[in-house]
Amino acid sequence: MRAFTSSSYRTAAAAKASKPSQSLNPKPLFSSGKPTTNPIDNLYISQIIRRKDWFLILNQSLTSSSINLNPISLLQNQENPLHSLRIYLWLSNTNPIHTNDQTLKTVLGNILFRKGPLLLSKELLKEVRDSGLKISEELMCVLIKSWGKLGLAKYCNDVFAQISFLGMKPSTRLYNAVIDALVKSNSLDLAYLKFDQMRGDGCEPDRFTYNILVHGVCKEGVVDEGVRLVKQMEREGCKANVFTFTILVDGFLRVGRVEEALKVFETMRGRRMSGNEATVRSLVHGVFRCLPKSEAFEVLVGFMEKELSCLQRVGYDTVLCCLSSSSMGKETALFLRKIGYVPDSLTFNAAMNCLLRGYDLVETCEIFDGFVGRGVKPGFNGYLVVVQAMLNAHRFSEGDLYLKQMGDEGLISSVYDYNAVIDCLCKAKRTERAAMFLKEMQGRGISPSLVTFNTLLSGYSSRGDVKKVHGVVEMLLEHGCKPDVITFSSIINCLCRAKEIKDAFECFKEMLEWGIEPNEIIYNILIRSCCSVGDTGRSVKLFAEMKENGLSPDVYAYNAVIQSFCRMGKVKRAEELVKRMVRSGLKPDNYAYSTLIKALSECGRESEAREMFSSMERHGIVPDSYTKRLVEELDRRMSRLKRETSSAS
Repeated sequence: MRAFTSSSYRTAAAAKASKPSQSLNPKPLFSSGKPTTNPIDNLYISQIIRRKDWFLILNQSLTSSSINLNPISLLQNQENPLHSLRIYLWLSNTNPIHTNDQTLKTVLGNILFRKGPLLLSKELLKEVRDSGLKISEELMCVLIKSWGKLGLAKYCNDVFAQISFLGMKPSTRLYNAVIDALVKSNSLDLAYLKFDQMRGDGCEPDRFTYNILVHGVCKEGVVDEGVRLVKQMEREGCKANVFTFTILVDGFLRVGRVEEALKVFETMRGRRMSGNEATVRSLVHGVFRCLPKSEAFEVLVGFMEKELSCLQRVGYDTVLCCLSSSSMGKETALFLRKIGYVPDSLTFNAAMNCLLRGYDLVETCEIFDGFVGRGVKPGFNGYLVVVQAMLNAHRFSEGDLYLKQMGDEGLISSVYDYNAVIDCLCKAKRTERAAMFLKEMQGRGISPSLVTFNTLLSGYSSRGDVKKVHGVVEMLLEHGCKPDVITFSSIINCLCRAKEIKDAFECFKEMLEWGIEPNEIIYNILIRSCCSVGDTGRSVKLFAEMKENGLSPDVYAYNAVIQSFCRMGKVKRAEELVKRMVRSGLKPDNYAYSTLIKALSECGRESEAREMFSSMERHGIVPDSYTKRLVEELDRRMSRLKRETSSAS
């Protein structure tokens, strides 16, 4: 394909491809639309907060209620956790609305964990005191939690021991924060010590205290101690809640005690208490973790048939997810047919993916159609995987029906949707059908992208259809798309398949004129094509050029050159190529070894051919039937020659 593009086409396409997009107006930092004479934004406050006299300047300039700040954004945009703490102190001490803002405390805690630790140094305490601010109990709990997540158990304990110096008294809330931090930092013994000290400080353990400890011991696998703590808690008048029972379910399943985990649900039912989503998910995932998959399925189905609760949907969804992730197609199909509920789209699509990986295709489609009829909306991706399965099975008419359903549902509505459909059809070698979707999208006013054209080029290229490739290239340029390396690799591959090697190299030159660097794929295509027409000299030059450009030939390119050298009787050069393959990290395959073994054998170098076979086995290459026959024939010949030599002597 000479004169791949004219210079006018090239200039127009390049200009359109390089045209800058218009920038969007930035989103305002303040939600208030009122103009100010001196706008104050997050950046301004962030600059002030770095100064030592930050509090004085902020108090002189503004109060947190004078403008509509975004406090979460302010906190998150600080690189130094100290600056985030300063902002929180200022906000909580100047505007009461922020004092008990749980979201603000959560954001601060996450920052202190990710960017910390932030310790209570003498300098920090002096700074807070000099500013006239104070570290509240709420803030202290946030700090303790961050230290616990960072594993600073001893530091948590030391700070709590000196809590009075911060103007605070021990409270159940502070004790809970410390015990939770110690549990999270794997210091269970120290957590129990604090638990024993609570009453001495006049603090009564509450349900939060016990739940924290129950979670800690169950996490360590000491679930019987968790049960004891729950009984103690209830004797003291604190009733176990859903969170308590969820911890016990998870604890029993951690140590493989499935029956006792199921009995926890019976206890809850006896108290007229329903598990929440976390309880059900802990049960399902835990049973699948403890038992063989098929047994876990039977246990859970039997249990769920007895436990008729409002959380059945969560249980069904979780079971389906576990079956799908375990590739249990038969059980997934049985479960979908047996249950009387409609799963959400995400769960349903996961189940369909599982079935399409190995279950009967006809039954899978029946299940799919049945649930769609019951109101499930698989969405674009859900339909597309079914279409792919149909095309891979060469059930083209059924695939077209699902594509029609996708269109009727309005699921193919953007260039990205069309590109995915076109790619799916091209991979199934239905390029003409894919081209119809290109016409359809243009008819709907949707402009194809470079990806659209490259996908079609790839489809036609695999067939060696030069005329069609030429037509797609013309459309590509007419739409102002600038071809890339993928475009050229498809064109060059097509020309090489059509044995138009000269035009392929002309296209290669044009690519360089466009300023596009060739990749390994293009070089490998050209090398193989040169070898196929006997132009070994050119293929060797391409080899050298690849090395200069930091690229590496693939196994097939090596094989083509090795075969060419062997045909020309240049066996030594073929041997050198095999050694180069090994040095470059590529593993020669059966084709490379068998070609060289045959060439060595034919030129009377039987012992070297036999050594090449031994080298092949040492490198872990399992010989195929052709290579085995070659070596068997070689062994017979060597044995015959040995007998003839012996008889002659």
